[in-house]
Amino acid sequence: TILGETHEEEDEILPRKDYESLDYDRCINDPYLEVLETMDNKKAQRYEAVKWVLVFAIGVCTGLVGLFVDFFVRLFTQLKFQVVQSSVEECTEKGCLALSLLELLGFNLTFVFLASLLVLIQPVAAGSGIPEIKCYLNGVKVPGVVRLRTVVCKAMGVLFSVAGGLFVGKEGPMIHSGAVVGAGLPQFQSISLRKIQFNFPYFRSDRDKRDFVSAGAAAGVAAAFGAPIGGTLFSLEEGSSFWNQGLTWKVLFCSMAATFTLNFFRSGIQFGSWGSFQLPGLLNFGEFKCSESDKKCHLWTAVDLGFFILMGIVGGLLGATFNCLNKRLAKYRMRNVHPKPKLVRVLESLLVSLTTTVVVFVASMVLGECRQMSPTSHSGNDTLSLQGMSEDVNSSIKTFFCPNDTYNDMATLFFNPQESAILQLFHQDGTFSPVTLSLFFLLYFLLSCWTYGISVPSGLFVPSLLCGAAFGRLVANLLKSYIGLDHIYSGTFALIGAAAFLGGVVRMTISLTVILIESTNEITYGLPIMITLMVAKWTGDFFNKGIYDIHVNLRGVPLLEWETEVEMDKLRASDIMEPNLTYVYPHTRIQSLVSILRTTVHHAFPVVTENRGNEREFMKGNQLISNNIKFKKSSILTRAGEQRKRSQSMKSYPSSELRNMCDEHIATEEPPEKEDLLQQMLERRYTPYPNLYPDQSPSEEWTMEERFRPLTFHGLILRSQLVTLLDRGVCYSESQSSASQPRLSHAEMSEDYPRYPDIHDLDLTLLNPRMIVDVTPYMNPSPFTVSPNTHVSQVFNLFRTMGLRHLPVVNAVGEIVGIITRHNLTHEFLQARLRQHYQTI
Repeated sequence: TILGETHEEEDEILPRKDYESLDYDRCINDPYLEVLETMDNKKAQRYEAVKWVLVFAIGVCTGLVGLFVDFFVRLFTQLKFQVVQSSVEECTEKGCLALSLLELLGFNLTFVFLASLLVLIQPVAAGSGIPEIKCYLNGVKVPGVVRLRTVVCKAMGVLFSVAGGLFVGKEGPMIHSGAVVGAGLPQFQSISLRKIQFNFPYFRSDRDKRDFVSAGAAAGVAAAFGAPIGGTLFSLEEGSSFWNQGLTWKVLFCSMAATFTLNFFRSGIQFGSWGSFQLPGLLNFGEFKCSESDKKCHLWTAVDLGFFILMGIVGGLLGATFNCLNKRLAKYRMRNVHPKPKLVRVLESLLVSLTTTVVVFVASMVLGECRQMSPTSHSGNDTLSLQGMSEDVNSSIKTFFCPNDTYNDMATLFFNPQESAILQLFHQDGTFSPVTLSLFFLLYFLLSCWTYGISVPSGLFVPSLLCGAAFGRLVANLLKSYIGLDHIYSGTFALIGAAAFLGGVVRMTISLTVILIESTNEITYGLPIMITLMVAKWTGDFFNKGIYDIHVNLRGVPLLEWETEVEMDKLRASDIMEPNLTYVYPHTRIQSLVSILRTTVHHAFPVVTENRGNEREFMKGNQLISNNIKFKKSSILTRAGEQRKRSQSMKSYPSSELRNMCDEHIATEEPPEKEDLLQQMLERRYTPYPNLYPDQSPSEEWTMEERFRPLTFHGLILRSQLVTLLDRGVCYSESQSSASQPRLSHAEMSEDYPRYPDIHDLDLTLLNPRMIVDVTPYMNPSPFTVSPNTHVSQVFNLFRTMGLRHLPVVNAVGEIVGIITRHNLTHEFLQARLRQHYQTI
C-alpha cells in the first residue's frame, strides 16, 4: 500500500473579465499527496544538500536578473537624458523647445510601446507582480505566474517602462522575477523550452516548489534594496501561509546570495574594483550624516518623535486616499478597458506616457524655480557635487530653462532617475523650495496613482518612496522656516515621510521596517521608522486595505488572512462547510470516474462507502448525525437534475450503455409524500446526504434511504491522480480481483507534474467503461478532519498552519457530512454566514 501525506497544491484561478461576477467553483482547494518513500540517512543528506545548492543558485540567478535590468535601465535612461538635455540647452536659446518635447515624447512613447507589447505576450507580467506572488505563496495559483516567459517579459518590460519615463519602479518586479526563478530553476524544465529535458526527479511537489518560490521572492527584495533580512521577513509577512524553521534559514541564505551577487558585479563594473562590495542593492539610500560645520544638527531627537507620529497619521491618510483612487481606476479598467480588444490597453499606456511626459516637461519649464548654486559646491556647468555620494548617480542638478550659475529645482527632480531624485531629497540641504516640493508631490501622487495598473510591468515602491520623501522634505522646510527648529536634519524627515507614505500604501510593518533600516545602514533610525509605519498602518486600515490586498480582492482570489475575528467563533464547522458532496467509491467503474471528472471542477474527492448499518436507525430518527446543519430543500430536490446534466455532458465517451443512461428520463420533482418526509427530516435537523451512485444516475424510483444514505469516510483522492490512473489504464475487470490491477510508483504518478493531462484531452476509446479502478492505494487515508461542532477559529488555524486545501467534516461515527475549502474560510464568506446565523437566532 502506498501511503500518502497531506500536502499543498495551488488553486487555479481563471482569468476574470468581470470583477463583480466571481466564480469560486474554480477555487476548490486540494492537497498534494506525497508518497513516503523509505530513505536512509545518506540519501536524506544528499537530498538536503541538493536543496541548499539550488537555493544558492536561485539567489545568484536573481542577482544576475537584477544586474541585467539595472544595466539597461541606466543605459537607456542616460542616452535619453543626454539627447534631451543637449536639445533643451540648445533650444532654450533658439526658441525651439517644442522640438525638444517631441524628442522626449519619441523616446518615452517608443519605450512604453515596447513594454506594452511584452505584456500582450504575457498578460500576467503587468504590474509589480507582488499581488500574484502573494496569492501563490498563500496557496492560490494564478495561471502563468511563474513561467519562464513571464520573467523574460517582466524583466525586459520593466526596463522599458522605467526608461520610458513612467512613474514606476524596477524594484517591485524584482520580487516577481525572483519568485519565477525560484519556481523554475529546481524543476530543470520549462513549457517554453520543451526540447530541453533533464532527468531530475527531485522536488516534484508543490510544497517544495512553494518553498523555492518563497526563497526567490525574498531574493528579489534583497537584490532590490540590499536587504537580505528584510527580504526574508517580507516573504514571511506578505506571502507564505505555511512556514518552518528550516525554510527560514534557507530563505535567508538565498537572500544573502542575491545581495552579494548583485553587489559584486555592480561594484566591479562601476568602480572597477572587483570584490569591494560597495553597492549592496539597486536602491541605496546613502549615508545620513550631519554637516561637521553645523553643531546644532542632530539626526533626530526625542522631540522629533511627536512630528514623526503626526507624519505617520498624514502618511496613512494619503496612502488610504491613494488606494481608494487606484481602486476606482482599477474597477473602471476592468469594466471599460479589459473587455475591449488588447490594442486599447496599449493605447491607454501610451496615453499615460504622453500625459506624464508633457506634465514633466511643462512643469519643469513653467513651475520650477531658478536657484543660485553655492560656489563651494559648484562642480561644472550643470552639476552640483554631493558630499559623500556617488557622483555618476547622484550629482546631477539640472540647469534647464535657467541662466548661468543657477539650476532648476523642479527639473532636478523630474529629469533625473528616480533613485537619484530620492537621494537628493535625502541628502541635499536647502535646494528645493516649499512650492516646488508641494507641486512635485501633487503631480507625482496623481500620476503614480494613474500609472499603477496599466498594462506595463511596474513597481510601486520607488514612486511611493519618492512621493513620501518630497512630503517629508516639505515638512522639514516648514518646520525650519516657520517654527524655527534649527536642529532638524532634513534628510531624516524625508526618510520618515517616505516610510509614512509607503507604509500607508502597502501596509507592511516588520519587513518594511527592516528593509528601510538595512537600506540606510543606520540602526538609530529603527525606532522612528517603526513608530511611523505602525501609525501609518493603523490610520490607513481605518479606511481601507493595502494596495496589494485591494488588487487581490478585485481578482476574486480567496486569500486567507493570518487569523479570524473573535466574533466568528459563534460559527461552527457545520455552519460554513459545503454539504453538497461529489465523491467516489474505493472501487469505481471507469464510466463513473470519467463522468465525474468531466462534469465537475473539484480538485479532490472524498472516498466513501455506504454505511448501510446505520440506514435503518438514521431513517427512524434514533441517531443524531449533526445538530447544526442547515441544508436548503431546493438543493436536494434539484440534485437529480444536476446529475442528468453530468450524464448528458458525456458526449465523446464510447459507451452505448452510458448513452442509454444519459437518455433515461429523470424526474426533477419529488412526490408529495416524499417531500413531506424530507420536510420532517429538515425540521429535525438531520443531515441529508445527496448520493451519487457510480454505476447509475439518480431517478424518481430512488427511495429516501437511497437519497440520504450515510457515507463512511475513508480518505481523499486528487483529480490529478484519477486522471493519471485513467491515462495509464490502471484498472481491473469484474471477473478479476483488485490485486490484479497494475500498481504505479510515486515517480510514475508524479511524472507529469506540474501539468497533468486534462480529462477532456484523454483518448479513452480503448478502455472498457465497465472496468473498475481501485483508488485505495493512491488515496490519502489519513487526512486532517474536524468535527461538525468545531469552532471556526480552530478550523481556520488548522487549515492555515498545516497548509491544507481540503478539510473533511466527519461526525462521531466516521461519516462525512461536508467539506471545508479555502473559499469557505475567506472573510467575505464567513461574514455572510455570520449574518445568516444572526437571522436564524
